[in-house]
Amino acid sequence: MKPELVTISPIDGSRLLRRPCLDAAALQAALEAARAAQAVWRAVPVAERALAVGRGVDAFVAMKDRVAKEITLQMGRPIRQAPAEVDAFAACARYMIRIAEDALADLTPAPMVGLTRFIRREPLGVVLVVAAWNYPLLTAVNGVVAALMAGNAVILDPSTQTPMAGERIAEALNGAGLPAGLLQCVHTDHEGTQSLVASPLVDGVCFTGSAAAGAAVERAAAGRFIPLGLALGGNDAAYVRADARLDAAVEALVDGAFCNAGQSGCGIQRIYVERTLYPEFVDKAVLLARRVVLGNPLEAATTLGPLVDVAAADTVRATIADAVAQGARPLIEEERFPLDQPSSAYVAPQILIGVHHGMALMSEECFGPVVGIMAVDGDDDAAALMNDSRYGLTACIFTQDEAAALALGERLQTGTVFMNRCGHIDPALAWSGVKHSGRGVALSPIAYEQLTRPKSFCFELT
Repeated sequence: MKPELVTISPIDGSRLLRRPCLDAAALQAALEAARAAQAVWRAVPVAERALAVGRGVDAFVAMKDRVAKEITLQMGRPIRQAPAEVDAFAACARYMIRIAEDALADLTPAPMVGLTRFIRREPLGVVLVVAAWNYPLLTAVNGVVAALMAGNAVILDPSTQTPMAGERIAEALNGAGLPAGLLQCVHTDHEGTQSLVASPLVDGVCFTGSAAAGAAVERAAAGRFIPLGLALGGNDAAYVRADARLDAAVEALVDGAFCNAGQSGCGIQRIYVERTLYPEFVDKAVLLARRVVLGNPLEAATTLGPLVDVAAADTVRATIADAVAQGARPLIEEERFPLDQPSSAYVAPQILIGVHHGMALMSEECFGPVVGIMAVDGDDDAAALMNDSRYGLTACIFTQDEAAALALGERLQTGTVFMNRCGHIDPALAWSGVKHSGRGVALSPIAYEQLTRPKSFCFELT
């Protein structure tokens, strides 16, 4: 393991902070403390858990300005946008707290004479939550709050790029009166994370990251037969039907492609537009993209900040160059965005036409502010292309015909289908993926199913 973890700010390449990397003994001690705390916590009634966790969420929201600035410094999201993630954290947390008692209640089948029968949801024990840097609060809260409400202890392993996000969550919730050791934020490297997954003291994992990293988690957990929630990548698609409200579709999809500098698993990477609307859609999208302000994310005017690091930025540039070499045409002039240089983490927004599915842009995850647009001939053509991906996180359809959207949505191989919106997190709906976008569920009452173990009781009355 590394002796320490260093976070480099993508804003200017400076060393932002250092954290000691916990060694095997320290990780073992954290797990043992978690298991001891969970033995007490599991006996606490759900209503009392809700009071304690709820106080912690309130305390976290009270740190909103501080947390938002720390997100900007650590991963480069514009300061005008960062506070929204705190709001989303609170909305998801409060919803999962509110539904916990009903979601965790015993399930009782139809009565049978002489028998008492029910299914009880028991906590798993210790849950490891591995959060990602691109949305460090949302990828943490989806596991942390529900796991605690279900009666589990939590080891929170934040990304080395955004360690302060995990620290603030633990600070707020522990300050609200959780038992010592119940929620711990640990800092470790990939080797340490894999050792946690493999540890017999970990009873479940909630992981967010790339498909390759998800495969590594599966390998580390092989033979352990524990629940694995894997929220992985995407290559998400949108379809603009002939009856769509064009201006609204353009606005939503340009934002969906460039929000968070395109660093979102559910970011829009592929847009398919009905052929009669295609020229006007492209023209309007280009005009809107040219208004993006690429700059220092600490400045209020900035709407597009840097990517997480120079290597990530150069990977995105290479993806664009590959598409252009295969015949794609970039529509956004590079001279509009002088910060976009080969040695920089800043990447200009880009729209490409003349694209096809032989290009990595249209077939693999590209974590940056770039989108490809293709013309299609109706629903069948769109559905075939939207499904032509090894990923399946979300898809969106822009139309005024809800019945048509439902019929098409049932054909799409994704975890979520949106109509007239994209990238929206609704805590009442299950967040899940198919194919290489992962497995398992976050949010909604269904999330409690993977954070608990069903135990059946059948008592004969004599």
